[in-house]
Amino acid sequence: MKPGTKATCPITGTAELLSDTWTMLIMRALTEGPKRFSELEHWLETISSRTLTSKLKKLGKEGLVKRSRDGVYSATQKGKGLKIVERAMIAYSKRYL
Repeated sequence: MKPGTKATCPITGTAELLSDTWTMLIMRALTEGPKRFSELEHWLETISSRTLTSKLKKLGKEGLVKRSRDGVYSATQKGKGLKIVERAMIAYSKRYL
């Protein structure tokens, strides 16, 4: 979803935000603690530098991630709110998948 736009349905808005492959994995890494770009690349293993750069920019525009002057990425309060979604996804996976 583009920053500043609102979906009519809250489920649609959240689904649009989280619909790509990497968003929740990046956010999971950052809710565990701030990380440098190279640490994120290592943590995510198969992500390309180009994709990670693109996703971090998108997450920054959405207000989920911030980058400090010294190049450390961290989850914002809004980003940390996704922890409840992560927990629900893990619980669902354990129970049904």
